[in-house]
Amino acid sequence: MKKLNLFSQYRKFLILWGSQAVSSLGTAMTNFALIIWVYGQDGTASSITLLSVCSLVPSVLFSFIAGTLADRVDKKRIMLLADFMAAIGTTAVLILYLTNNLRIWHLYIINFLLSFMNAFQGPASYVATTLLAPKGQYVRVSGLQALSSSVVTILAPAFGSTLLAFGSLKTVLAFDLASFAVAFTTLLVFIDIPKVASQANKTKESFLKSCSAVINFLREQKALFRIILFFSFINLIAKMGGYGMMPALILSRTAGNQVSLGIVEAAVGIGSLAGSMAVTILKPAKSRTKVIFFACGISFLIGDIGQSFTSLVPVLAALAFFSNLPLPFLSANLTAIMRSKVPVEMQGRVFSARDTIQYSSIPVGMFLGGFLADYVFEPFMQNPSPLQRILEPVFGTGAGSGIAVMFFITGALGSVTSFMCMKNPMYKCLD
Repeated sequence: MKKLNLFSQYRKFLILWGSQAVSSLGTAMTNFALIIWVYGQDGTASSITLLSVCSLVPSVLFSFIAGTLADRVDKKRIMLLADFMAAIGTTAVLILYLTNNLRIWHLYIINFLLSFMNAFQGPASYVATTLLAPKGQYVRVSGLQALSSSVVTILAPAFGSTLLAFGSLKTVLAFDLASFAVAFTTLLVFIDIPKVASQANKTKESFLKSCSAVINFLREQKALFRIILFFSFINLIAKMGGYGMMPALILSRTAGNQVSLGIVEAAVGIGSLAGSMAVTILKPAKSRTKVIFFACGISFLIGDIGQSFTSLVPVLAALAFFSNLPLPFLSANLTAIMRSKVPVEMQGRVFSARDTIQYSSIPVGMFLGGFLADYVFEPFMQNPSPLQRILEPVFGTGAGSGIAVMFFITGALGSVTSFMCMKNPMYKCLD
């Protein structure tokens, strides 16, 4: 009877997970197709970068407020409304495209509005997963979510390119709308998300007091707050190195060979997929924090430092695979800690506060990475000097050598910081 009840709880989560994965694939295919369309219209990297910024900034800015609201309002209603608004945005793009009125600035506005809605959907989805997943299985549940994310990362460019080749942008947008219909109908008809017992009391307290409660909670949970700050720093240097500058490194070292970039990016997705499958199958580790810090450190060591020493595409691809293999272990165990250590009635706010703190450093890292590469490290490695002559035999010469030096620096910072944290006893309380 107990096993049957466990299966029933897994069934509800799997139905939601599967339908949302289909919708995520449609969205990712649309994002891929729109990047190609925007580049074809403008031909500049900055237009694509601005498209990404519009998709990120609102989620970061409004995440904390949205999380507070998500803890006070029915989670299913928030998710349905966010999905519905996403469908309206896609429909608007489709109509503008069919009437030959679509412009790049339209996409900036639509992406900004959709990112604003995603700020509300994110925390609601976090809490919904906690309520639907069996207790004690949070690592495996997070592994399944990482698995679907990896599959989407691999399939979206392939499917998007195929539909663009045999159809057009309208075909991709139509597929996106069909995938939305699957997810929306499934959530509306087949998923009943349990209500949090203390939700009624939460709606009676002031909005400001509800926001301040999460600040007080993080002050008391010092280890949890420290690990959030740790990943804010990690996101900063990651965007300055391997996870922000990899396309620039590959293209500069292969004379702009897009096939080489595609090979390495495919290796990234396959590595994440293999890691996600392993997290789902293997027994959860006893020390989740050690897994988190070790996975982070080894990823920087293999990825950033390893890739800084070579320009051979097969080696770069192999390093990309092995550096992304441990990352699902990191994300799954980190999410499991959050789900188990944060009261369910506060998870929307705490998850949102975490996202605001961790992701606010990403735009800064992206900006610093591009600036340092173009105006500091690349020029430095092109001009002879005593230090340049020492670095030249290690990191090479010509285009990309300065970015390689950046990879080595960020890799050293990331790996050393991670391994030092793994030895810190203050994080044991999170296991």
